Amino acid sequence: MNHSKAASLRIYFVIGEVSGDNLGDDLMRSFDALGIEAEPLGLGGPKMAAHGLESLFDISEIAVMGVSGVLAKLPGLLARVRRVADDILERNPDVVMLIDSPEFAKQVAKRVKKKRPQIRIVKYVCPTVWAWRQGRAKTMSGYLDHVIAILPFEPDLLKELGGPEATYVGHPLARLAGKTDLVAKRKPDAIPTILLMPGSRKSETARHMPVLAETARLLKERGMEARFVLPAVPHLAEELRSQARNWPVVPEVVEGDEAREAEYRKADLAIAASGTAILELAMYGIPTISIYKLDPAMKSLRFLVKAWTAALPNLIADRVIIPERINEFVIPGYLARMAEGLLVEGPARDAQIDGFEVVHQRMQQDEPPGILAARVILNLVNTSGA
Repeated sequence: MNHSKAASLRIYFVIGEVSGDNLGDDLMRSFDALGIEAEPLGLGGPKMAAHGLESLFDISEIAVMGVSGVLAKLPGLLARVRRVADDILERNPDVVMLIDSPEFAKQVAKRVKKKRPQIRIVKYVCPTVWAWRQGRAKTMSGYLDHVIAILPFEPDLLKELGGPEATYVGHPLARLAGKTDLVAKRKPDAIPTILLMPGSRKSETARHMPVLAETARLLKERGMEARFVLPAVPHLAEELRSQARNWPVVPEVVEGDEAREAEYRKADLAIAASGTAILELAMYGIPTISIYKLDPAMKSLRFLVKAWTAALPNLIADRVIIPERINEFVIPGYLARMAEGLLVEGPARDAQIDGFEVVHQRMQQDEPPGILAARVILNLVNTSGA
């Protein structure tokens, strides 16, 4: 790989989902902004195709969720792993970028490193080693040269666990840091807006919708006059609308990014399924109660979970900001009373908003994540001795 002769930086992407396609697109635009000609190869979706990437095969073939999904597709997946690894070895790119589909990407990386250790391999978005199976951090050092982290505590944590070197570039949600008037959020409206967020997967909504319905009913019964809003992901909106129609207190179901963001700006409180949404709510300064009912398969794996919290704002601030209730502790009567305590000006509400200020400070970066990630890659390639 002689870069003085190379017309452009050749990057091999391993992307299997929409979120990864978005990150890859942002990275390609960032190389453009830096005046670097980058040629994408490998696997990607429609956004990467717009940059000239001809995907080796349709990425929907490797987008599987959870352990059972992986096992069901295992023989086909292994054939795909071999095909991608062979393609990387044949094309000999400057760098391999693994973005999502972690199990698939890991197998590809291991095969490539074994046969050609000098090929640089970078993981964009750190696996959640802080949450469970911490031993993964050390094994990552065997097949990754660098991790581009989107959470500020991850580089230090990887170092502590014996993992690969990492750089924090900022989370896509870091763009909201410092943009919310957190002072205004300390005082709820006389008739508050309460967001009810059952999750973005069908299995999650099935477990959380009844709890949210009962919590809303209890709040009304206890004299709370409020506007209840249920922001839905587009593919579930119709189904959630028809379910919510039968609730004792019918919420407004909104869909689409614009409508959701408008409600976030107005919202006084959220009761939300644990996940990235919790961090988004913190960036909008919305006091939140996090809930999660695990599916039976995950319940049996609880012993693997090592994190003291699942709420990202808590991890970022390194203190409890957002209260969490899981499994049998997701009790409507408890949630209703906790909501009442957070919907008045005072210590409980202030404590969350003080915490959000810390989260905003720690998330903030001087440059956009894509630009910082592009710089990490350029630095790695230019110092690889190739």
